[in-house]
Amino acid sequence: MSDRDTDFGAFLAGFVLGGLAGAVTALLLAPQSGEETRIQIHDKSIELKDKAAETAEEYRVRADEYIASTQEVLEKQLERVQSSKTENLKELAEDEAEEEAILDTLEELDEDAEESTT
Repeated sequence: MSDRDTDFGAFLAGFVLGGLAGAVTALLLAPQSGEETRIQIHDKSIELKDKAAETAEEYRVRADEYIASTQEVLEKQLERVQSSKTENLKELAEDEAEEEAILDTLEELDEDAEESTT
């Protein structure tokens, strides 16, 4: 999807630049006075500036949406990792407690065995 957005952005930029070049060429080659041509160039530049600002705003909104969705996914992944970590630590503590109990039992058996041999 990122490639599609990039391709569309490149197309849109080319379209705007091509339109600008065509408009300037048409205005310069049109049979009218210099004053009229300057007014038309001024009007077209304002129109293109507004269109560029609108396009930039659309991309900013799309970027904000992408950032928000990415942040949501990352937060879910972080929750999963933390949950898994907590579960693993609990299992480790249980294993250590079992190991400690086994060692205590073995020590008691050793002590009992020493007492019975003496």
